[in-house]
Amino acid sequence: MDENHPDSQCDSYCPVERTLLVIDGKWKPVILWHLLELGTLRFSEIRRLVPPATQKMVTQHLRELEADGIVHREVYAQVPPKVEYSLTPAGETLGPVLKAMQSWGELHMA
Repeated sequence: MDENHPDSQCDSYCPVERTLLVIDGKWKPVILWHLLELGTLRFSEIRRLVPPATQKMVTQHLRELEADGIVHREVYAQVPPKVEYSLTPAGETLGPVLKAMQSWGELHMA
């Protein structure tokens, strides 16, 4: 590959690749957007906000986002169990990225 080609500067730790690894998934950006805009949400609220996503997919995405330090999961010891999700400080730094995605989407929706 040509050393001047942009991809030659991207190894496995390329910042763009790292960002995509964290937010990759059909519903991750949507989940993150709702957490950014609405704040702390219960699992059932997230499911209602992303109706096309299956429960399994939402669960998987939330677990991955939690493992990446983007989402915080708070479990309350009560019956029935109460679980809430919120953005971590690292997750909040994705705000400008998500807002740029929103702006781009609005511009190109036609």
